[in-house]
Order: sequence, then C-alpha cells, then structure tokens
Amino acid sequence: MTAVDLPAVPRVLIAEADPWSRDLLKQVLLNVRCDARLDVCADGQQAATLLREKTYDLILADWELPGVDGLSLLRSVREQRRSPALPFILLSSRNDSASVREALPLAPTAYLTHPLNMESLTQRLQDLLLNEGESVYCEIPALAPGMTLPAFLERRREVSDGAPLRVDVKAAVQRSLGPEGLDLQQLEDQVRIDPQITAVLIAAANSAGYHGTPVQTLHAALNKLVPGQSMNLILGLALKHNVVLGDPGLVAYAERHWQLSEDSAEYARRLARMLELDHQRCYSACILHRLGDLALLRCLEDWRQAGGALDDEAIGESLDTFGAAYGSALRTRWRLPLELRQLIAATYSLEGGVYSREALVVNLATQMARLTEHEGLQELAGSKTARLLKVGLSELTRVRKP
Repeated sequence: MTAVDLPAVPRVLIAEADPWSRDLLKQVLLNVRCDARLDVCADGQQAATLLREKTYDLILADWELPGVDGLSLLRSVREQRRSPALPFILLSSRNDSASVREALPLAPTAYLTHPLNMESLTQRLQDLLLNEGESVYCEIPALAPGMTLPAFLERRREVSDGAPLRVDVKAAVQRSLGPEGLDLQQLEDQVRIDPQITAVLIAAANSAGYHGTPVQTLHAALNKLVPGQSMNLILGLALKHNVVLGDPGLVAYAERHWQLSEDSAEYARRLARMLELDHQRCYSACILHRLGDLALLRCLEDWRQAGGALDDEAIGESLDTFGAAYGSALRTRWRLPLELRQLIAATYSLEGGVYSREALVVNLATQMARLTEHEGLQELAGSKTARLLKVGLSELTRVRKP
C-alpha cells in the first residue's frame, strides 16, 4: 500500500503500553501528518476492540502489549486478507533472530526494535502517509466564541503538556554523542537546567515498564532508562507544539522562572553538599519547582496563537491564579514520586512541625534565589529555616558566591 492509496485524512491506531513511548510515537506521527485521526490505547484487548469497530489505514503496535500482544493483533489483521495489505508496524524489545523469524511470516510492514531509531521511524511514516514531496499544514484552531482567558486556562490545566524547552535538545544530544555512543554524564550536564526534560525523564523512569526504587533525580533517571530511550524522549520533546515560545513577553517571564529555578537548584546543591545531604535530590526539587508557571506560559502561547489578546497584566494575573495549580496537576498526572513532590512543595512553604533536612535546604535555597543582588543575607541567616539547619551568615555567603 502506498501513500496515494490512503484517504485524504488517514486514521491510525497506536497501541503501546508505556505512556512515554506511546506519547513519543504520537508526536513522531503527528509531525509527519498533523491531520491524522489518531486512536491511542495501552493494551491489546482495547486495540482488538477498536480494530473490530473501525477501519484503519495504519497500525503501530508493540509486541509486548498486555492482554492481546502485538503479534496476535498482526495475525488477526492478516487473517482478514485485506487487499492491499493493511500497513502494520510491529514494535518490539526483541531483537533476536528467533523473534524476527516468528514475525516475518505475518508480513509486518516494518519490524522495529526498542529503543527506536527516530529517523528510521519518521522515514517509514513519511513513505506510508505522504506522497513524494508532499507536506501537510494544519491551521491552529481559533478560539470558541466567547471564550475567556481564565476559562481557557482552566480547561487546559488537566491536559497541559508541560513547560517550554530551555535547552536546544538536538544540540545537547549531538554534543553528548561520542565514539562509544551516548555519554550519559555529558548529556546530564547539557540538560540538567531544563525543568521539562528533567520532569519527563524522571516520570518515564518511574513508568510501568521500570521497577524498583522510585527515581527522584535526573542522574538516576538517565541511568535507569536505556540510553537510546533517553535520547528519543529528549528529541521527541522538540516535536511538540509550542515548545519554543514566540511571544517576547512570554519569553521574558520564562527567562525569569528558568533563572530562578537554576539559581535555587544550584544553591540547594551547594547547601546539601555542605551539610552532607542528598544534593542531587535537592537540585531536582528546586529545578522543578517552577514547572507549573512555565507550563502555564506555554498555554498562554497557545492562547495567543489562537487569536486571544495578551498583555503583561494578563500574563501576571494568570501566573498568580493558575501557576501553582498547573504545577500540582502536572506532578500528579506524570506520577512523579510522592517524596519528590513533597520536597518540591517545601520550596514554597514548610508545613507542620517536623521538617526533613532536605526540605529545609530547598526552602532556604529558594529564599536565597529570590533575593536581589542588592539584598544581603543577614536577615536570611537569622530566619527559622537557617537556624534549624544551623547555618549562619558565613555559610550562606559561601553558598551564594559564584
């Protein structure tokens, strides 16, 4: 089957158990055909039901699906003897010759193994969904009549796709590739200041496909994920809508939040090291504590592109009203570990009467980051947080030095 045989708007089924791999497949496909009608599911039984109810033009399914596996889905599709054969891309973590021999008689259009080669997958999708030289442009839907900014932001809160990217991911990955492959330490050094990348990799490392102790730091996430998977997830973020802000006013707000996150994270790292605490965990909590505000700014970019009016006052009011709620919703929906979410909450306030030393560190670090260059540390050194940590002006001065 060739692209010319497809309807004007193809219907595609993606069946993948891992939520982050599923999202990556969705983004790669929409980057090729932004107008595609997508059905996305996490188990083979649901995929089998959809295949009985609807007619598809392309299927991407993972062999290791729960319920009905991807190979069984492929077998069921081939038993229908559709002509021409329905394009079916089978994905799998199995790269042994026995598995390949088992799949080949069912004639998958492609057999791709994890971690996926993004360029290869993109080329396959282009061959199947586009005629040679063809591209598809999708207009941004206009706002519904009468839609207000608060109503728009409230609707988007539970489906926000996270923050804009601070780091040029393609350049970061390229600089991290060496003769021996992906250098994880180099990659961590390149991307650790980016809240979106940090949150996504930590969330992916805690997804259903990975077991063991909950991951709370970027370093642990990179070492738990397969290197190719980390690279794909990072590169996949660049495919998403509005990951680079275009409005100068929104960019200015994002720069302030990024800088506040980075400064507080660095102060937390230095304080934690000084006190012999988990400095990587403290760094992660601080780098993520403005994730909601940044995600909100990205949604404001959507509002602007859809034709909504936006000025500095509206941006400020939206951040005050929705920023914290966006952060809470994201951390819950992405299932960041409870211990990490509690530590992030400590950057804002200390509640109750018993505080962990890490909670005190991140709280003090964010207070330091909010000081202007003309404000001293004397008052902060006398604060309850500093007294509980038993750090004084001399220690804070050392932490604050460039």
